[in-house]
Amino acid sequence: MRSFYRYRDGAVPNTLTIAYSFGGFASSIAMLLTAKPWLTVPGTLLLAHAMIVSAYLLHDAAHGAVFRTAEANARLGAALAWINGSCYASFADLRRKHMRHHVDRADVLTFDAKAFLLGRPRWVRRVVLALEWAYFPAVELIMHGYVIAMPFMRAGKRSQRRRVATVLVVRAALFAWLAWLSWQAAALYLVAWLVCLIVLRFADAYQHTYDAFAVLEEGGAIPADKIRDHAYEQRNTYSNLVSVRYPALNLLLLNFSYHNAHHDRPVEPWYRLPAAHARLYGDDDSQVIPMARLLTSFHRHRVKRILASDYGVMDITKKQADDFYGAVGVSFLTAV
Repeated sequence: MRSFYRYRDGAVPNTLTIAYSFGGFASSIAMLLTAKPWLTVPGTLLLAHAMIVSAYLLHDAAHGAVFRTAEANARLGAALAWINGSCYASFADLRRKHMRHHVDRADVLTFDAKAFLLGRPRWVRRVVLALEWAYFPAVELIMHGYVIAMPFMRAGKRSQRRRVATVLVVRAALFAWLAWLSWQAAALYLVAWLVCLIVLRFADAYQHTYDAFAVLEEGGAIPADKIRDHAYEQRNTYSNLVSVRYPALNLLLLNFSYHNAHHDRPVEPWYRLPAAHARLYGDDDSQVIPMARLLTSFHRHRVKRILASDYGVMDITKKQADDFYGAVGVSFLTAV
């Protein structure tokens, strides 16, 4: 088994995490189908967390940090995508989009959600903003919807039409079956997925003060308006730790919050990131922002960030995030 994984010390943590992703997903569905009231909340939370862990494990697979071969990582990533709902895009497209984030040191998108909203009738924009005010991740759903619609809108993606249509039919049939078995289980499944999206977007929102670019052409270049070197990358990247005092809590997000360490060495597996962070930065916590300090900003700017022209400003010297609006629509689960 060890030779199957990229790193020898990855056999146990990765096997357990893969088992948790798929086993937690299956177990939580079973819990919800029992219709026992005392299993409703734990079943929904387990389902949401299995989806979250599957997303971050997919991210590791995209970096080739799980298995030894690219083919094995791709198979794992494609399977995990069915758990977290990102399966409408191919794993190759998800990986390609995310790699641009690392290579260009920017948030590169082929779909500009802000421009899209500004181009819609005012009532549409007001509905989206009202939903976001109520903490409903409307923009994330628009991004996921665009992934489904893209093959039918862009000639360059025409070859993916059959695949997307097949996935859509299969997932719709599975959801209809779940609803037939229990409408409550189906409703709670949607709640769990929304919780997953909200958690992921909260983590994504405060990990960078990068520039965002809408690049409509596949492989299009971003402006060469500044030096985006390693120093720029680290200066504009933040480790939004779940907990500084209790590091084990960062496992809830598969250590993804050790984001500076991840960007310093993208192929470092998730279970090594705390040690990598300590080795790289020691007692220097200049780029560390505990998530507890970001909750107020996430609440205060939940509408403003949707149409803001940038991510705001982080005063790292004072750990002051009041003017840090955060990013929106930059999920690695949407290949746009």
